[in-house]
Amino acid sequence: MSKTNRDILYLGVRYLGITVLLMFIAPFSIYEAFKNDTHPLYIPVLIFGILSAIAAIAMAFIGVKTIVDAFFNKE
Repeated sequence: MSKTNRDILYLGVRYLGITVLLMFIAPFSIYEAFKNDTHPLYIPVLIFGILSAIAAIAMAFIGVKTIVDAFFNKE
């Protein structure tokens, strides 16, 4: 039975930490953009929120894949 590659596991956990951060930032910035729709920075804040949401989904997939790779010693 092989051991878990801890360096890759820590990298996956770090990715999931970034995912959690983005999961809080994205809805907050989208909410603030829709709340202030007459503000001149409405569009940039909304775009930032949508890109943050997409990045959170991507980082979640990357983090889970990295953790699974660490458990099965895939390099």
